[in-house]
Amino acid sequence: MVLNGVGVGRSVAVGPTLRMPEPLSEPVDEVATEPQQEAFARVQAALTAVSEDLSARGEKAGGQAQDVLNAQALMAADPTIVEDIEARLGDGKTGERAVFEAYAGFRDLLVQMGGYMAERATDLDDVSRRVIAQLRGVPAPGIPESDAPFILVAHDLAPADTALLDLGKVMGLITREGGPTSHTAILARSKSIPAIVGVEGAENLADGTLVVLDAAAGTVDTSPSEADVLDARQRIAERAALAAAPLTPGALADGTPVPLLANLGSADGAAEALAAGAEGVGLFRTEFLFLDASAAPTVEEQYVEYERMLRAFVGKKVVVRVLDAGADKPLSFLNDAPEENPALGLRGIRALRASEQILIDQLTALARAEEAVNGAGVLGAGRHGGGGAGERVDLWVMAPMVADADDSEYFTTVARELGIQVAGVMAEVPSSALVADQIFETADFVSIGTNDLTQYTLAADRLLGSVANLQDPWHPAVLRLVGMLGRAGRDAGKPVGVCGEAAADPLLAVVLVGLGVTSLSMTPAAIADVRAELARHTTVEAEALARAALKATSASRARTAVSRLAAANAVG
Repeated sequence: MVLNGVGVGRSVAVGPTLRMPEPLSEPVDEVATEPQQEAFARVQAALTAVSEDLSARGEKAGGQAQDVLNAQALMAADPTIVEDIEARLGDGKTGERAVFEAYAGFRDLLVQMGGYMAERATDLDDVSRRVIAQLRGVPAPGIPESDAPFILVAHDLAPADTALLDLGKVMGLITREGGPTSHTAILARSKSIPAIVGVEGAENLADGTLVVLDAAAGTVDTSPSEADVLDARQRIAERAALAAAPLTPGALADGTPVPLLANLGSADGAAEALAAGAEGVGLFRTEFLFLDASAAPTVEEQYVEYERMLRAFVGKKVVVRVLDAGADKPLSFLNDAPEENPALGLRGIRALRASEQILIDQLTALARAEEAVNGAGVLGAGRHGGGGAGERVDLWVMAPMVADADDSEYFTTVARELGIQVAGVMAEVPSSALVADQIFETADFVSIGTNDLTQYTLAADRLLGSVANLQDPWHPAVLRLVGMLGRAGRDAGKPVGVCGEAAADPLLAVVLVGLGVTSLSMTPAAIADVRAELARHTTVEAEALARAALKATSASRARTAVSRLAAANAVG
């Protein structure tokens, strides 16, 4: 029997399954017998203990996982939730029930908001369970212990569990919930763990079931033959050899260069990206400076972080995305007004246009950082004691959620006035593809965010498991929009990159290049697989694969058609 889901990465795993323990039972809604003051003191102690534990886990995990766990630690100490808990205790609830209801209320609110905030709902559930376990004096359910390696099966995984997985024991992940941009998927991809999320029927897998997990195909074979197992083990060995191969620039088989860049959330990931062979940064997310702040960071505060990132990539290109926030990532100093549909509200460049000083400060800090690193400002090398051209960093800056030429003209004009030399836009809204020729009149480049582009094209929330099958960048409708952007870039003589999760899918990466994409940016762990797949195809073959995908009538059929043609080309 074969179960299907959304594969994360290109890896394969073979082994017995082991299930996550069932979550703690829901606290009974009964009248409290403990005095309110004592109950509140116990709850506060539990909240503090959980917050400290999550912070400690984050420090141990480091990198992207640390950012996720630090955000969870803040949830455990959130004063609004603490006030809600205290009010429920005053209404006669027990400590456990008050915690459960307070976090559940906020979780439901985030789910209704959709987008980025909906992604935090699972995190809130995890914090709630950990606090309740602390109150009960029992361990919070976590990764099961095993003397032998196993493939973990769970309803879903909390960031605190995924971040500290023992890679010597956990060979792969299978979850019932989650989509390609859930925290389970993101952290699995960053750790190069083969995973399949959104697997219907995963809950029926018994412990000890030998399975073949094929992330590339998005399948879990629950009754593999001996030949299937041998084939999977061979593929695992081939990938290990691939990872150990010398690092080379990304290119097609005919030598056409396709730079492979890294998506980073802070400068802390620079060393890992360079070690993986990243040729620069294709998406530097600046939100980490803003999301946990009560006020917008100053120019100086931003400058320090930007300079640190740029210095790590001297001699390479760094593409920075200005603040991507708004109603779906509410910031009190930007826009926290409630909206009926935040995913379609005041976000990205729209929010920055409404609060222009935040944009001006950010661009000013970026321009200062570039000048400091290059040591020559914008007029020439060496004027302020800097080195030669080979030691310069190539800074590109782009705006998120650009819908049309007016957005593009606004952003690029402001950016250039403040000293940014290369200013571009992100194409995440279908309208940007429809008027790409107009956008290229002012933008120096376009970077396609395939996660949101897919979400908006197919009207499928990218964080909602029930429509995960629609949240697939292989869909011909999405690929046609990418092709429109590729053609417009070629006609204008300007680059078109992809910085969404689609770039991390090796075969899809070839299709994207066939559609006119000139660079690919991804999590560093995916670079080796993408580099190897590109090297198997010429430009002519990539264009043929793209045409095959565009002719398909669904995402699954596009994937199948391209896979078959690629296999035929390899045999030929």
